[in-house]
Amino acid sequence: MPPALATHELCKRYGDRVALDGVDLEVGPGELVGLLGPNGAGKSTLVKIACGLVHPSGGHAEVAGAPAGSPAARAALGYLAELFRFPGWCTADELLGLHQRLAGSPGASAERADLLELVGLSDAAGRRVEQLSKGMQQRLGIAQALVGQPAVVLLDEPTSALDPAGRRAVRGMLEELRRRGVAVLLNSHLLGEIEQVCDRVAIVARGRLVAEGTPGELGRPGGVEIETAAGTRSFSDAGREDVPALVAGLVGKGERIYAVRVVQGTLEDAYLRAIEEAQR
Repeated sequence: MPPALATHELCKRYGDRVALDGVDLEVGPGELVGLLGPNGAGKSTLVKIACGLVHPSGGHAEVAGAPAGSPAARAALGYLAELFRFPGWCTADELLGLHQRLAGSPGASAERADLLELVGLSDAAGRRVEQLSKGMQQRLGIAQALVGQPAVVLLDEPTSALDPAGRRAVRGMLEELRRRGVAVLLNSHLLGEIEQVCDRVAIVARGRLVAEGTPGELGRPGGVEIETAAGTRSFSDAGREDVPALVAGLVGKGERIYAVRVVQGTLEDAYLRAIEEAQR
């Protein structure tokens, strides 16, 4: 199967300003990839090119093997913008029906019922959008992005308006999308959310892809802490492979060991480090 989303040497210039400068990114089928970067890094431009709303200045992007912006690519892609607006007079069911017609989806009422159940809005199918809370509207937005069974979904800050319970529900939805084989490119500033749900992370700065990998790969080891009877001993340059020798050395000196912790750097540490290096 082709990648759900792939870009090769993707470039975009607006006059003298470079928004993207040779980005190579791939999202595999059923993969959840977090897209991170400061404001103005090029994230939104990349997403707009994938949607076919902006033409690249160089390179190319493909959605499920089809050129971005082509009818086949549009049919294989779902999108939820950060700042979306739905007609307040529409019911949740009517809104999904409208998007089914726009997308040419043959799913009919069965698809709408499945999507509303997926986002926890089955009981709100007949309620108007203006009667739904901001969090419920956000979940309805995710449902509309899934109309037509797209191969890949682009979500821009999907948990920004949600409380902790709502964010947990969205994480459950993303896990279900992975199970269904739907790829997701998740753009969010909530690094904790990205770290919990994403298979890989791509960090963009100044139009370039400056770091990529799993959250575990990007978070460098932060040393080893050994709790002894005399207090906690820290070895900032040590890693997991050094633990046996460190413990043996302390025991050999007569120290009593109570706990050993390998300190792992966080995704936030990796993000800030990558951005700082890109700005030098």
